[in-house]
Amino acid sequence: MDPRDLPLYWKVFLVNGAVFTVGTAVLAFSPARVSERVLASEAAVLTVGLAAMLVVNAALLRLSLAPVDRVIREMDAVRLQDGGARLSPAAGAGGRLVASYNAMLDRIATERATSNAKALAAQEAERHRIAQELHDEVGQSLTAVLLGLKSLESKVPGAIATELATIRETAREGLDDVRRVVGRLRPGVLEDLGLHSALTSLCSDLAALTGAEVIRQFGRVPQLSREQELVVYRVAQEALTNVARHAGARRVAVSFARLGDLVVLEVTDDGQARAALSPGSGIVGMHERAQLIGARLSIDTLPGHGVRVRLEVGWR
Repeated sequence: MDPRDLPLYWKVFLVNGAVFTVGTAVLAFSPARVSERVLASEAAVLTVGLAAMLVVNAALLRLSLAPVDRVIREMDAVRLQDGGARLSPAAGAGGRLVASYNAMLDRIATERATSNAKALAAQEAERHRIAQELHDEVGQSLTAVLLGLKSLESKVPGAIATELATIRETAREGLDDVRRVVGRLRPGVLEDLGLHSALTSLCSDLAALTGAEVIRQFGRVPQLSREQELVVYRVAQEALTNVARHAGARRVAVSFARLGDLVVLEVTDDGQARAALSPGSGIVGMHERAQLIGARLSIDTLPGHGVRVRLEVGWR
């Protein structure tokens, strides 16, 4: 083992032990001694004295420096994404270090919560801005095109009118797509009716779009913060979008309920796992959103086929 990797306690103890040993040897074999020739009784006294000094030194160092080693070990293993484990208070100089370490973790947790809330609010504000522009500009332009094509159909020969009708239908489908995108960017149902209704709406949209059987299991959950509700909604939205786009599932189960100190969202499907876990399936975005509120997200393939997305949100 590299001496540089030894705990601080052992480094100081070994240094002090070496000093005490050298000092005792000098006292025993230098001219400055009790007898001209060291007697067995004197050597025994010196040995006992050295042992006593080492024991006392070890006890004092352990009392003072053990908390320092605890902080060092914790700093080596700490995961700030999880908030970091707080250390129990200790006495002495090491105790002050422990208190400072715990206070640092508290400050980091507070600052992260504040910055995460700001980041989430900024994301949602940008989504609202884009949705508003799509609705006001692209949506209105497509509406004007639809009205113009409808007006022209009655003024042109039949063959051309048929082509205009086809173009008008394409424009109408484009307008419907814009409205769907606006609805995904700005979850008005979440703001107006709450999280349960918003999740129900997502399930209904998936069933209508894919024809898959969607099973909902929603229980009573404690009140979540606005940021937590947004993340739950966005993760559910992304998971169900993946099912619609990639999985080809025939059966989807969505559950949302309290489980102890956690509020758990699960989206499970029986589709193609490999396609649902492809790089373009929004997995990175779901993980990033979960981290914004300190939640835990896991995405697992099920035996045989299918994917399970599980989001665990602490509510206390």
